[in-house]
Amino acid sequence: MGWDLGELVAKYDVPGAQVAVLADGEIRDEAAGVLSLRTQVEATTDSVFKIGSITKIWTATLIQQLVDNGVLDLDRPVRDYLPGFRLSDPAATASLTARHLLTHTGGIDGNHFTDTGRNDDAIEKFVATLAEADHLLPPDTVFSYSNSGYVVLGRLVEVLRDKPFHDVLRERLVTPLGLHTAATDTYEAILHRAAVGHVQTGGKVVPAKQWAVSYYSAPSGSHFAISARELLEFVRLHLTDPALAALREPQVESVPDFGGGVIGWGLGWMLYQDGVVGHTGVAKGQKAWLRVVPSAGVAVAVLTNSTGGEPLAYEIFGAVLRDLAGVKTAPLPVPPLNPAGIDADRMCGTYRSTLYDITLTSEHDRAFLISRPRNEIAESFLGGSENRVEVVRLNDSSVITAEPKSSGHQVLSLVGSDGHGRARFLHNGAAAYRIA
Repeated sequence: MGWDLGELVAKYDVPGAQVAVLADGEIRDEAAGVLSLRTQVEATTDSVFKIGSITKIWTATLIQQLVDNGVLDLDRPVRDYLPGFRLSDPAATASLTARHLLTHTGGIDGNHFTDTGRNDDAIEKFVATLAEADHLLPPDTVFSYSNSGYVVLGRLVEVLRDKPFHDVLRERLVTPLGLHTAATDTYEAILHRAAVGHVQTGGKVVPAKQWAVSYYSAPSGSHFAISARELLEFVRLHLTDPALAALREPQVESVPDFGGGVIGWGLGWMLYQDGVVGHTGVAKGQKAWLRVVPSAGVAVAVLTNSTGGEPLAYEIFGAVLRDLAGVKTAPLPVPPLNPAGIDADRMCGTYRSTLYDITLTSEHDRAFLISRPRNEIAESFLGGSENRVEVVRLNDSSVITAEPKSSGHQVLSLVGSDGHGRARFLHNGAAAYRIA
């Protein structure tokens, strides 16, 4: 395919990877490395990797099928379809729609972590807990990525199809497409050659200790696993079914820069420059990327069992999209060689999300992001009572971490106005609002 995947796996210290390319109606795929550094089982093209939030496109597809069947209107309030549905904000309860949820403009907390078990009622129970969760942003206020919002969409699927989400996923997509590697939950995944996630600990890449979180988040991307080839069979459906083209139509014309090259949002799809659509997924030490050029009938999927696979994926995207679709891929973000000082008057301050209070501060011509947890869950994620990271100015509206982690440099944007010349939101895909 124009590269040696084995060499790329070694170059970027990724345990294992799969790549599949759709062009001229044909899919070519390959695999390299191992599924687990502990077991040393070889990665093959029929192995299954978790695709994380790429699952959201599958959930959006199930929603579109409901629309096509005339049983769901994207612009009617969700509560019309979910008896007893309630958020902590009564106005949001009354106005929230499926379109808001598909486009991450509903304001539902994206980091509401509540274990509701692993049974078929996990999604129903989780949606009920949103009545007590903070609702920080009214619908239509700002784009803010929300896994919890897609769980609500999954509950819509369950209620309107009168079946558990994973059963609908199999009945409506997996079986009709003839997919043999698709695993909708943990019990199905163990029947395949399943990739194990890996994380960096103490400078070493080691297997993750969990396969997935509680089943409630399955519609947003916690459980679904599949091979790269069969992921592209699903993409083929989107390129050949005219009804699904509506999901690629721009709904959010622009989003704050958070480092992935996304410039807008459709109904589930991330929108990139030059007509490229796709999504990225992260799930317990695994990371996956999907890029599609509908006008050229070209798609590429890169699945890895590592949180550090992004440079590998971008090297492959650069070659495939250039050679087969004539599209240039934006490079991974890096700090400028000679960054200008941050605009302290507009950017500095403290911003609040459900998990953290995040302070952007300027000290002696250097800038730092200081994160402080707001609850015990956040403290466990952070590994302490405070995390301090140096950032530099990337451009007039964003900053970037000075030192990369295993997943690269993080970009955060400062957007909106509080009416006093200061940014209203600190944005890294999800929005934190200014409190000081």
